[in-house]
Amino acid sequence: MERKIFFGILAITLLALAAAILLPGGRTIDEHPKLPWNLQVNDEGTLTVFGIELGKSDLNQARNQFQDQGKANLFLTPDNRYMVEAYFQRIYLSGLKADLVLTLDLPETRAAQMFERGERISNMGSGTKKIELSSRDMEALAREKIKVVTYIPAADLDETLIVGRFGEPEKKLADSDSAIVHWLYPSKGLDIAVNSKGKEVLQYVNPADFGRVMTPLQH
Repeated sequence: MERKIFFGILAITLLALAAAILLPGGRTIDEHPKLPWNLQVNDEGTLTVFGIELGKSDLNQARNQFQDQGKANLFLTPDNRYMVEAYFQRIYLSGLKADLVLTLDLPETRAAQMFERGERISNMGSGTKKIELSSRDMEALAREKIKVVTYIPAADLDETLIVGRFGEPEKKLADSDSAIVHWLYPSKGLDIAVNSKGKEVLQYVNPADFGRVMTPLQH
């Protein structure tokens, strides 16, 4: 009897270990996989990726999807533009580890008001200023809509894998100042920055907003 109990416990332990190996971080199987190549554009031109509908899903919904609160900050660029981003570091989505940055669609006037209420300002190396928001503004951000998703995978993506998962890009643009080539998929709202010397970066926007991706690349 004791021998049967021992082997029964051993079998359960082995199954648990196998699950832990197959699902990094001990995550359970996701019935709706949140993978970087699982993206859909509906008839209205709205892109959905990682369970986020750009322009419609808010930060709170993303937090629920990711099971992580992330860290939100307000940035003021040298050309006096405000950007509000929520950073999710080393999270697992459907078994893949990555960093994600969500850019929120915050009106300029509201961002300026939040800047004035900021609790601490840090100067970044590029001349950009990072502002730690007040607790009240942090709560308010939870209801703000997401307009851009940036995905930085922990694993390196080679070109064969990218073509296999995303297809051939509609256009490629090389960055003359670096080892980066941008693989552009305007109809999908996707820009993959393929870096031969570092990590790839995937940026998702609604296809109608793809000009915001193209403009800095053409200067």
